This record gives sequence, C-alpha cells and structure tokens, in this order.
Amino acid sequence: MPRRFFYGWWVNVAAFFTFGIAVGIPYYGMPFFYDYYQKDLGWSKSQITLGFPLAALFTLWVGPLLVHRFSPRKLILIGTALTCAAFLGYGHMGANLGLYYGLWFSYLVGYIFSGPIPHQVLISQWFRRKRGTAMGIAYLGVGVFGALSAKAIAKPLTDAFGWQAALQIMGLLMFLAWPIAIFVMRDRPRDLGLFPDGAPDNEGYVAPEPHNFRFLMRQRAFWLLVIGSFCSIGSIGSINQHMKLIFLDQGFTDQKLLNQTFSDALFAIMISSMAGRVIMGWLADRFPKKYVMLMTYVLVAATIPLLLLVRPPGTPYLFAILFGFGMGADYMLIPLMAAEQFGANTLARAMAIILPTDTIGQTWFPYGVALLREHFGSYSTALMAVFVLAAIGAAAIAMLPKYGRQDETLHLQEPAGAGVGS
Repeated sequence: MPRRFFYGWWVNVAAFFTFGIAVGIPYYGMPFFYDYYQKDLGWSKSQITLGFPLAALFTLWVGPLLVHRFSPRKLILIGTALTCAAFLGYGHMGANLGLYYGLWFSYLVGYIFSGPIPHQVLISQWFRRKRGTAMGIAYLGVGVFGALSAKAIAKPLTDAFGWQAALQIMGLLMFLAWPIAIFVMRDRPRDLGLFPDGAPDNEGYVAPEPHNFRFLMRQRAFWLLVIGSFCSIGSIGSINQHMKLIFLDQGFTDQKLLNQTFSDALFAIMISSMAGRVIMGWLADRFPKKYVMLMTYVLVAATIPLLLLVRPPGTPYLFAILFGFGMGADYMLIPLMAAEQFGANTLARAMAIILPTDTIGQTWFPYGVALLREHFGSYSTALMAVFVLAAIGAAAIAMLPKYGRQDETLHLQEPAGAGVGS
C-alpha cells in the first residue's frame, strides 16, 4: 500500500505562514517607521530604540514562567493578538513617549508567545531525523514575510494612508494567523496517532524525560550557547534596527530615495535569508551542527563592515545578500543546537531562557549603538563594536562540543527506561 502523506508536513507549511505573519511582518517592518518618529514626533535615536530594550528587561520572566505551560497553538493565538494591540496603539500614540514604551511591552510579550519558541517546539515535536530541513522551511516564512514587510506592506500603506494608518493595518494582519493555527496546526503527532517523521511505529524510540532548569544551568554547553547566541543575535538586531538610520547618516536624505533604498536592502536581506535557512538546515541534517553554526556566525561578523561602504544612490546588495544569508541561518540553528545538546523534550525550557536572553542582546545592543552614534557623531565606532560582539559570539560557538550529550539518536532501539542519564 502507498504510504500516506505525513501530516507533519502540513503542520510545517502552516508554521511557514504563522511564523511569517507573527514575526516577519512586525519585527522587520517596524524599523521602517523610525525616521518618521524622528521627523514627525521629534524623538532622538536613543529614545526611539529604548522602547524595545526596556520591554525586554521587563519581560524576562515571561519565557521561563509561562511559555512551557501552554501549547504552541494557544501561544500563537494569544501572541498575535497582543502584537495586534501594540501596533494599533503605535498608530494612535501621538508623541506620548511613555505610551510608546508601554506598547513595546505588549509587542514583546506577543513576540515571545507567537514567535520562535512555539514554532521551534512544534517542529521539534513533529520531526527528528528531518528536523533541520523542517525548521528551515518554517523559518522561510519569516524570510518571505520579512521581505514583504517594508517593500510590499509598510511602504505602500504609508504612501497611500500615512504612517499611522499603516501601523494599524499591519497590526490587523496578525489575525491572518488565527484560522491557520486553529484548523491546520496540531501540537504533537500523537494528537493524530502518529509518530515523528511519519514513522509507521516508534521504531524503538523512547522519548527522554524533559530536563529541568537546574540541569541546564549545570551544563557548560548551555552557557556557551547562551553567550554565543546572545552576542550574534545582538549584532544582527543592531544592524536591523539601525540600517535605515545608517543610510540617512550616509547621505540618503531624500525621503523617497531613503525609503526605496531601505526597502530594497531589506528585501534582498530577507530573500537571501531564505537561502541561508534552506541550505544551512539541509547541511545541519548531514554534518555536525557546531560547524554549520560556526560558519554562519563567522559570516555574520565578516559582513558588518560592508555596511559603511554604501553611498547614494547605491544599494548595498553585496552586504545585504551575505548578511541575509548568515542572519537567516543564525536564528534557525539556535533551536537545532539546543535540541541536539539537551533533547527535544527539553527544548521549550532551554529556549525559555535562551530567547529572552537573546532578546536582551537583540534590543539593548541597538540602544547602545544609538548612544555610541550620538557620542561620536557617526556610526563608524558603533559598527566596530557590533563587529567585535559578533566575533565573540562565533568564538563561543567554536567552544561547543561537537555532538550533544543528549542526542536523541542514543535513544533509538533501546528498551523502555534505558537512555542517557542526566
């Protein structure tokens, strides 16, 4: 009899859309509006970029305390609603800086609930042998919708209705994820009487019990992964948050040219990030993930100085393509490495610590870049600091063990109750 199509691939396609809607549109679309905040609301670069890190600081408790208590589908529904509320607020806030900072709190809780963690856990539950490929497909959604966020959503909506209305419409788009999450997604293969990867039976696989937070804190590999991802994601966040303002500093003073250059650069970054996710996800299924991750982190660091070479009317396509390739793989490889090192059943707990920590880097380092820019009067010193940060991240990954102690393949063909001890 022909083998039935594995439902996990439908879950994978659904994750492509929900992940793209929940993260790709709001996260990559928001910096499009920063120069409008500066021009129309009179805010400085440091004031504009402070909202994100403040929210990150006050939401540190959300991941460890709440995320592992709810199913991925519920998290996606709640998170997208909170993101919508934040963007509706951005469109009505006027020049109220305190309200702006408060809305970032709503957005960031929405990001934690509906962003990487639920999608990483979902894919890790449905796939073991093909986890890298499946994770790459899910992350493609972030690349596709991120590419569209400025060029095909924020820019045309702003041209047609103004930037305040554009923010509100972008918020309402979050509800496109709801029917997909409700009617297509399922949290685990056992909900449909299935096993990971569509295996006809469990092939002797005995899922290990999830490790607790105390176990993670005792692992050297865990802290290396935390430091490495913290530094690399911090450097990527600094570039994403400041790229349009860097262009403005480098002579793109015409608003139309500035919007076009930023949209084109972001589009190229996100398209290239899709290639990075597919290729590196494929490689991660075939080669030690440590080496694939290290190659990605080195690429991110090496491309940062290229951003300073762009001058009007040029668009930094070389930077965008190389940086995007590394960025796309970077985010995706973190949960793959965590699942390999500590087991898929412990992934929610591991990422509940790693994601908020990475978010601190992703948000506070852009604020530090803004302060450096204001102090030195240009972005040269600030970007050098970002380069050093990315290099530290690569060094931490280089010190990770080649293979994880909790590799799930060790549990294949073992009798119930056997396995790697904690």
